[in-house]
Amino acid sequence: MTGLKSQRRLAAQILKVGQNRVWINPERMDDVEVAITREEIRKLIHEGTIKRLTEKGVSRARARVLHEKKRKGRRRGPGRRSSSKHAKISKKEAWMHKIRALRKRLRELKTNRIITENSYRKMYRVASSGKFESIADMERYLKTHELWRKH
Repeated sequence: MTGLKSQRRLAAQILKVGQNRVWINPERMDDVEVAITREEIRKLIHEGTIKRLTEKGVSRARARVLHEKKRKGRRRGPGRRSSSKHAKISKKEAWMHKIRALRKRLRELKTNRIITENSYRKMYRVASSGKFESIADMERYLKTHELWRKH
């Protein structure tokens, strides 16, 4: 390798690459050692004894795999989220989900005659005030205040 230092340097200049990107055919080392002029190095390049190696890049293979997983909906769980509590679902949207669920359940209870029309009205207003955390919470309230209709 030390015998080819100047040849490698000349080849790098001719090929317009760094010395690390110069490839010399190991089977033709003797020919390269003899070559000392630019013209002789050019001739060896033309013959294919000395070549320019391709640049090494960063592989996108892993990135493609991750992208495909994300397209399928993976890697988006709560452990991945770094934003604030209300960034993904706004307070308003959360409220809309909750109040619609509560009102739907109240309608079901009224149509199935589990609660009276009168208690339905009262519960509708109480639900709108934001008293209940969930449907289960509302049903607990109904039971404790004995608003279930007696069969």
